[in-house]
Order: sequence, then C-alpha cells, then structure tokens
Amino acid sequence: MNKPERILSVDFLRGFTVAGMILVNNPGSWSHIYPPLRHATWNGCTPTDLVFPFFLFIVGVSLSYSLLAAKNDTSKRKKVYFKIIKRSFILFFLGLLLNGFPYYNLSEIRIPSVLGRIAIVFLCSAIIYVNTTKRTQIIITSMLLVLCYIGW
Repeated sequence: MNKPERILSVDFLRGFTVAGMILVNNPGSWSHIYPPLRHATWNGCTPTDLVFPFFLFIVGVSLSYSLLAAKNDTSKRKKVYFKIIKRSFILFFLGLLLNGFPYYNLSEIRIPSVLGRIAIVFLCSAIIYVNTTKRTQIIITSMLLVLCYIGW
C-alpha cells in the first residue's frame, strides 16, 4: 500500500503553530512578558490569540484529506467511525493527563482542556464531514456562525 504524500504547507503550518504554542506557554519569566505573548484583554488580537484557531484550521484541513476515501466508500464507514472516536478519546485523555501534570490534584483539573476542545471539534467535524455533502456543510457552518453571532 502506498503511503499518502505529505502536504508540505500543512506540515509547515503545524510546525509553525507548535513553535508559537511553545513560545507563548514558556515566555521565560511570567513577570516580564513581551506584550505580543499575552492574550488580548477583551477585544483585540495578539499572536498568542491565533495559536488555538490555527490548530483548529489544521485539524479541518487534515481531516478533509484523511477522510476523503472514507467519505466516498460507504463500506469503510464502521472502521472510520471507530478511528474517529478512538482519536478523539486519545486527544481528550491526553488533555486531561497534561492538564494535571505533575501533581494531579483532581479538584483543580480543568476538564475542557485545549486538547479536549480540539478532540470535541475533531469528533463533531469528522462525523459531519463523512456524512454530509458540501452544501449541507456550508449550511451547518452558516447556522453555527449565526448562532455564535447572536450570542447562543
């Protein structure tokens, strides 16, 4: 079986985003942080505020390439659903594991960690992608944006 060709631009963006994540999570001294490495207080945007959306963008782009064959071949659906659920569970579990590291004080662990949120977005997006047409995906996206805008 041939290995699928890597998409260099997606790999570059992934590496760039991971480097940005490392930089904003480890600024050196928390008492002297370079202003672009802080989150915007309320409205506005800094490079720090772009790390999570970049990860979600990468998930969406990668998802469309990795699940294209499963979308076209309905006989593989059961196997694909298992892979989607397994990957989501692993991401969610890793988020919990890293969130508690190194002390694991259960009363202070945030369940909706960053990896947990990525896992939930991946799970929902993958199921929508595999089961719907492009038109339906555009309608769902539009509805979610409107709901978000009106303060759902």
